[in-house]
Amino acid sequence: MEHVTRIVIIGGGPGGYEAALVAAQLGAEVSVVDCDGLGGASVLTDCVPSKTLIATAEVMTNFDSSYEELGIRVEDTTHDPDDPARVVGVDIRKVNRRVKRLALAQSHDITASVTRAGGRVVRGRGRLEPGQAPDGSRVVTVTAADGSQEQLTADAVLIATGGHPREIPDARPDGERILNWTQLYDLQEQPEELIVIGSGVTGAEFAGAYQALGSQVTLVSSRDRVLPGEDPDAAAVLEDVFRRRGMNVMSRSRAASAQRVAAAGGPPKPDGDRVEVTLQDGRKITGTHCLVAVGAIPNTSDMGLEEAGVRLKDSGHIWTDKVSRTSAPGVYAAGDCTGVLALASVAAMQGRIAMYHFLGDAVNPLDLRTVSANVFTDPEIATVGYTQADVDKGAIEARVVKLPLLRNPRAKMQGIRDGFVKLFCRPGTGIIVGGVVVSPRASELIHPISIAVDNNLTVEQIANTFTVYPSLTGSIAEVARQLHTRKTTELH
Repeated sequence: MEHVTRIVIIGGGPGGYEAALVAAQLGAEVSVVDCDGLGGASVLTDCVPSKTLIATAEVMTNFDSSYEELGIRVEDTTHDPDDPARVVGVDIRKVNRRVKRLALAQSHDITASVTRAGGRVVRGRGRLEPGQAPDGSRVVTVTAADGSQEQLTADAVLIATGGHPREIPDARPDGERILNWTQLYDLQEQPEELIVIGSGVTGAEFAGAYQALGSQVTLVSSRDRVLPGEDPDAAAVLEDVFRRRGMNVMSRSRAASAQRVAAAGGPPKPDGDRVEVTLQDGRKITGTHCLVAVGAIPNTSDMGLEEAGVRLKDSGHIWTDKVSRTSAPGVYAAGDCTGVLALASVAAMQGRIAMYHFLGDAVNPLDLRTVSANVFTDPEIATVGYTQADVDKGAIEARVVKLPLLRNPRAKMQGIRDGFVKLFCRPGTGIIVGGVVVSPRASELIHPISIAVDNNLTVEQIANTFTVYPSLTGSIAEVARQLHTRKTTELH
């Protein structure tokens, strides 16, 4: 009888379920071990829920920021200058119900796709047993919620267990007033005053979203600016927008603790309806709710990984190479548990690469230079390829042109004032090596730049490609034309 390759995947997030689909299509026997539902944090508590919430916030922002300029009249139903009626409002309970409904539906769709492909979903927590059998196989023990156990034999194991929110020791979430981002969707009331600790991608996205939904937001940033890991020009635009819209952005302010109190300056009270955040310099700020968004910790403990020969970094992340192999033969890893790049698209690619490699299909090593990413704020910030930081520190020699969206006719028609397109190209050849788009729907506009980076296209090729008039994509072509013109001038 012909041997069927057995694949066991621990974790059902993008890295896990995409690997399962590839392995099943290539003829392997696939088992996916998962305890929360396929889709993982990306679908159930992180990416899908947050972007669904942001979709509502986006509608509110677009209306509030441009309705007057676009000629839309809003009637004041009270005619009381001291108490004008807000015609447009948000029902946070309905928003959160929609968030959970869409996340659950997406999880069900993924489960159906895996089972249709021939994969088996095993509910429980997986643990990798030490050692290998003479034939190279390994054993994964699955513990179900009721304590029962099942052992799965695998020719290859993929670890795709994701991560969970990092906590500040003196700011433990309670799920009511002090929250991590997975707990926001259980709120039954709109936060009146939301303190967001952390100005990275997650903190910035939620700060902007809840401000648009009507909360008074204070963003506590330990760095000089919001989004310290993003393009500095883009971060400056976003911080300016935040401040203009009324957000209190506290730079160079590190949070030390958060506790519930009955009133500002009062003693701690476990069931108090206020939250007091103390900064490391002693300053105190209060609000009705506090969101702690200070990064994530990989889910790699109590899984038997090190005993099985899997090397972990000091951070707890799993070491992997460019084809997702770990230090243990026959064991691969993908997604947030590797610390490579915390994006669903990267996790999915890592999972697919792992299966292509183990099952002997054609495979290209992971290349992070062609990964496009997006921050779902308003405006959005999308990036691909080499960055301004790479240019500034001399990692690559590149010419740079940045064009404000204010010059774009479609942007003028839509009342868009904030944003820009920036391209990086090599001086001699004009090959595009990176780009930044700050704009509404930047996540869509970055794609042609991603294609250019991935295929070594030149600014001349982009400049000579037709774009719709009027359109925001016209700014991409215009930046390319400016880079091409400068290149031609330099040559002559």
